[in-house]
Amino acid sequence: MADIPAGAEEKRPDVMNGSDIMTMMRSLIEWVALGIEVLGVAVIVAGVLGVALTRGIVRYLFQVGTPGVEETYKHQLGKTLLLGLEFLVAADVVRTVALEPTLNNVALLGLLVVIRTFLSWSLTVEIEGRWPWQTPSSKAKPPVDPQDG
Repeated sequence: MADIPAGAEEKRPDVMNGSDIMTMMRSLIEWVALGIEVLGVAVIVAGVLGVALTRGIVRYLFQVGTPGVEETYKHQLGKTLLLGLEFLVAADVVRTVALEPTLNNVALLGLLVVIRTFLSWSLTVEIEGRWPWQTPSSKAKPPVDPQDG
């Protein structure tokens, strides 16, 4: 049997050191962030397909002259896009804050959040006809879907 010099530690394969744990945690966080991104994209795709299939794109195209048809369609698509954008922002926050909170990455995250917030506000204005911080007026009601009766 080989003698182990005094002061040298024997490496045991069943014990993880700090570096291995950090590598495993980084990998786990990266997978979580990727999962959130995939979920955001899936929400957008499923929402668009859901609106297209349940509301019928062709049916709405033939009812272009009917009041409220475009507004209802935009409203439903906009809500789907807003939810998907929220998931994508969450994935960026998880990845940046947990993995590499360097000044450069945090600045890039800030820029992405500003851009996505602007997109969210633009969609909210399109959907509701008001800025997010304005109180809804009694006139600004969501459009009535002619299919709902």
